[in-house]
Amino acid sequence: MKIKQGSALAALVIAGLAATAPASPAETTLDRMPAELETRLALSAAPPALRETATVYLLDPAKGYQLSRQGNSGITCIVERTSWDLSDFRNDIYIPLCYDAAGSRTYLRHIMEAATLRATGMDAATLNAEYQKRYRDKTFNVPEKPGVSYMVAPVMRTIGPPDMNVHTMAMPHVMFYAPGVTNDDIGAKPDLAARASLLSPFVDRQGAPEHSYIIQLVGDAEKTKILADEKPLLDDLCAYRDILCLRHGDH
Repeated sequence: MKIKQGSALAALVIAGLAATAPASPAETTLDRMPAELETRLALSAAPPALRETATVYLLDPAKGYQLSRQGNSGITCIVERTSWDLSDFRNDIYIPLCYDAAGSRTYLRHIMEAATLRATGMDAATLNAEYQKRYRDKTFNVPEKPGVSYMVAPVMRTIGPPDMNVHTMAMPHVMFYAPGVTNDDIGAKPDLAARASLLSPFVDRQGAPEHSYIIQLVGDAEKTKILADEKPLLDDLCAYRDILCLRHGDH
């Protein structure tokens, strides 16, 4: 997985790449993104009108997330690189996301702490077990009221449909906090292989029942506009690392 340099740096709707093989131990070391590029990617998860006043944390792989910019709206944005619910650590996960105030105090704090624990040497299996325990015994709080995580970025790389392997994909959406809620509760019948079934709200459980969301994908017209508006960012990400190139068929 080649990291590229290029001049561009200066200046669930889904068909993905072929399944990516699990990372080998030599491929789990996280790169540190250029601060300006990571900031742009993190903020792209929020609607444009909310970006100027958002707080941004950037990842130091050796330490965890560090405050880069303090906002005043309660919205906090990062690029998630460690998914605690995956079975192995990888170096090719890039998930731009922003949380409102309630989510920033809970779910986002948990996501950021996972990066710190990884940096201190905790392995993936231990992290997963520890987080399962923390949600069960309520060491981890869930949001105290309904709220939203914005994920309207033009690209992300993580597990996804149709096979829940790692893909680079355009899947702008929003996530509403739904701890303990299931698809049966809301009558949803998502089929990861059927795009149409994902256009209605469905539940995504991220590692534990308490860490669940109702997902709403944006419409096709809005998605097309996001991809057009964010083309400079997409070009710069592709120049930075080829696995972040959004190829035909990825959106």
